[in-house]
Amino acid sequence: MSSSPGRLTAVLALAGVVVAVMQTLMVPLLADLPSLLHSDSSDTAWVITITLLTGAVATPVLGRLGDMYGKRRMMLVALSLQVAGSLVCGLTTALLPMMIGRGLQGFAIGAIPLGISIMRDELPPERLGGAVGLMSSSLGIGGAFALPVAALVAEHFNWHILFLGAAALGLVSLVLIVLVVPESAVRSPGRFDLPGAIGLSAALVCLLLAISKGGDWGWGSTRTLGFGGAAVVLFVAWGFLQLRTAEPLVDLRTTARRPVLLTNLTSIMVGFALYATQLVPPQLLQLPSATGYGLGLSMVVAGLCVAPSGLLMMAMSPLAARLIAARGPKVSLLCGITVLGAGYGLGLTLMGAGWQMAIFSAMAGAGVGLAYAAMPSLIMSAVPATETAAANGLNTLMRSIGTSSSSAVVGMVLAGMTIDFGGTPVPSLDGFRTTFLIGCAACVVALLVAFFIPGRARPAETLLLGVVRSPRGVLEGAVVTLISKDGQQTGTTATDASGRYSLNVPDGEHVLVCSAAGFQPEAAPVSGPGEVDFTLSATGAITGTVGVGGALLIATDERGEVAGSVTSRADGSFQLPGLLPGRYALAVARHGYRTAAVPVRVGDGPVRCEVVLVREDATVTN
Repeated sequence: MSSSPGRLTAVLALAGVVVAVMQTLMVPLLADLPSLLHSDSSDTAWVITITLLTGAVATPVLGRLGDMYGKRRMMLVALSLQVAGSLVCGLTTALLPMMIGRGLQGFAIGAIPLGISIMRDELPPERLGGAVGLMSSSLGIGGAFALPVAALVAEHFNWHILFLGAAALGLVSLVLIVLVVPESAVRSPGRFDLPGAIGLSAALVCLLLAISKGGDWGWGSTRTLGFGGAAVVLFVAWGFLQLRTAEPLVDLRTTARRPVLLTNLTSIMVGFALYATQLVPPQLLQLPSATGYGLGLSMVVAGLCVAPSGLLMMAMSPLAARLIAARGPKVSLLCGITVLGAGYGLGLTLMGAGWQMAIFSAMAGAGVGLAYAAMPSLIMSAVPATETAAANGLNTLMRSIGTSSSSAVVGMVLAGMTIDFGGTPVPSLDGFRTTFLIGCAACVVALLVAFFIPGRARPAETLLLGVVRSPRGVLEGAVVTLISKDGQQTGTTATDASGRYSLNVPDGEHVLVCSAAGFQPEAAPVSGPGEVDFTLSATGAITGTVGVGGALLIATDERGEVAGSVTSRADGSFQLPGLLPGRYALAVARHGYRTAAVPVRVGDGPVRCEVVLVREDATVTN
């Protein structure tokens, strides 16, 4: 399947907008949820919390599965769950089904990093910057545009239409992805780290429960401190496990690289600052004017006042791409954070009219658009192509942690700084100003952290070209990685359908490594422009049965060195891949059985071997 860069970008960005619509869908209904779902406010708060939890868990998991089994495939899974969740929510008035539906909707958040990774694999370099910026900003764009539409529907129609409309948008996005988006050939084959997924899920659930429910439970309560402490313990244990796992869910060594680590920390603070811009203005705009500072606007007009945020995010995507191309992603990130922080500072004096809040929202959108466009570029420049979905998923998770923290902190401040209005406590003007100061402080912290992200070096770069073949023809999807003398990755790409690749090579000596699933990797030294072709030799495999599960099979080469090992499955079958052509001795051992060994000759493909194990207490007859 092939598609033009424009259509591919438009379809993937639409998917991002659909995900964002799901996130802001509930904002106009928050005050009415207890009556709509026939429950008290503390229980209905879980309708929001459950989406944060499932989204946080699903994002890194879907990212890793996308790297392994196909990013487009996992994107379809994420959006299918969003459609199912929307239908469940649109057909119920009970709390439990609503929580189940909202939980399913949360899985859709994983579609955004998957879409960014597909763009890296499929788009030409000159189109990548703008497309990634648009996809990265789609979470804010869709959220800002959906707010006035959701408010209009909530005011004048049955609220279930919101969810049925979200399901329809999801179906349209699914169909377009099937028709337009190709499956990426870049894969990272291996085993899925189930213990790592369970450990990360448990740690994230504890952390986000403490953050999102701390205001209700009390920040010093046993429950809040217990979940917070459990999160710390689980994260430490999970990290210890990941460092000792051959194929981890998250490669912490890659994540610990300075560009990745600092970008993720910055993402938390920018996510915090972004969500505050979406939480505070609608409340101030809708408060009765009799309070002395509220603007008394309707839900729909308030939504329109914050809509410029989405418009500016969209407008900033091509500008951010040009800025990244000219000055590097770090400059775009610093500029975005600066504009966002300036918006907060100016917002302290722009609280007297709807148009003033619109100016604040526009500045916030412009800043977030520049910052969000830079984050995927910083991440992708520091990780291999085979890990982009997982790495971008982790970055999206960091943004989610920031937005969750913002929701908790802003809610705590506005609930604690109130005035009495007709017997009802409402947020005070000082409370709104305090949240703006906190948002501005988050921008300052983000700016300080981002300042230490390594800037883009600007050496003269030359183009390196080549073709990757196998004995049977050209190889599509082979990964070509450029590594500097000090062991740093300076570039990576994948071959196209004709087996061709191209890389920009900075001045100096490098090593070019080529790898593909089922083939022996090769490397070559490079020190400048030119053409480097690879012909990869296929690795062989031994398959067969041993008649019993749990048997250990060890293949040794002619020098007696272990070339690979595997344990037979429950039905006695086994597969031992990754063997170079040659002669091997295959030893089979199982407790209660006599050890056996057979010679095997491996070629370019799999060779079948049947071994019959004899029990130790069996009588051998001649």
